[in-house]
Amino acid sequence: MPKTQNFNVVLVHGGFVDGAGWRGVYRQLRKDGFNVSIVQNPTTSLADDVAATRLVLDQQDKPVILVGHSYGGVVISEAGNHQKVARLVYIAAFAPDKGESVAKLIANPPPGAPVPPILPPQNGFLFLDKAKFRESFAAYVDADEAAFMADSQVPWGVNALGGEVTQPAWASKPSFYLVATDDRMIPPDAQRFMSKRAGATVVEKPGSHAIYVSQPEAVAQIIVDAAKGA
Repeated sequence: MPKTQNFNVVLVHGGFVDGAGWRGVYRQLRKDGFNVSIVQNPTTSLADDVAATRLVLDQQDKPVILVGHSYGGVVISEAGNHQKVARLVYIAAFAPDKGESVAKLIANPPPGAPVPPILPPQNGFLFLDKAKFRESFAAYVDADEAAFMADSQVPWGVNALGGEVTQPAWASKPSFYLVATDDRMIPPDAQRFMSKRAGATVVEKPGSHAIYVSQPEAVAQIIVDAAKGA
């Protein structure tokens, strides 16, 4: 049996989007022989999103490669302690340490770093400025697709940004990290810092924050590499 078939894959999306953005990665992984599940986070709080992820993990019949994009990296850092999770893959994602949250990680951006166009909270939820969505989040994505993503944003709960990781799964399980070198949401240098701290196997690709949409083959490849232990 090929090594890839020894694992299932579970994909976890980040803020402002839902699981549908994983469609291209899903299709490629299915071609590669994986069983793939996609978590639909409510993105209301870290606890809620971890609970949603654990529901999917509970259903798996093989060890899991758990994949997170953006804020999904926080979710997998916490949910990845689940006994069925064997390896972690971060895609242009936050990889917090114990006691860290998105709010803490973005509190002091380096000079000159792009500022994500997050609008003021509305009833406890955040949105990105639609007019600046493609430039900041999806620069390499087809214009029509990026417009759809902007117009179908999922409200991101302020409470989710404050959710702190209790024990990062990457401290005890192998991790892999794809750095998007043209990311204007999470600065590439921040991605490099977090991936190095986690001891991750790192791949860098030119791409925007939505690299999982624009380059599904590259994203699928690092998941295959994780399955092979490369």
